[in-house]
Amino acid sequence: MTHPRTPHSVSKRVVALHTKLKPGKEAEYEAVHAVIPPELDAALREAGVHTWRIWRNGLDLFHVLEVDDYAAMRAALRDHSANVPWQARMAELLAVEDDYSGDDTGIGLVWELPVKE
Repeated sequence: MTHPRTPHSVSKRVVALHTKLKPGKEAEYEAVHAVIPPELDAALREAGVHTWRIWRNGLDLFHVLEVDDYAAMRAALRDHSANVPWQARMAELLAVEDDYSGDDTGIGLVWELPVKE
């Protein structure tokens, strides 16, 4: 699903993800995300991320991000000096570690209310 930013700009893609926390890590996960490191913020933006939101329901985390190219973003962040320690920290909190080796494309879109023009 692609949404134009403005009539004259390149497209960005909306990607939805689902991850799970380890039991008992809910408060710690939220505390860690209260303020992300500035160098990680910069790396995400440089990799084409426009927004990234995370919702939590119990141990389930639902992410929605707007990014220029999701696969390119993952490739850019895989070995990035700001992302490697962040992912190590997330591995302590998440039930399944993201090692960036898979062909992750996010959750498939089932339905969308169309934009009315």
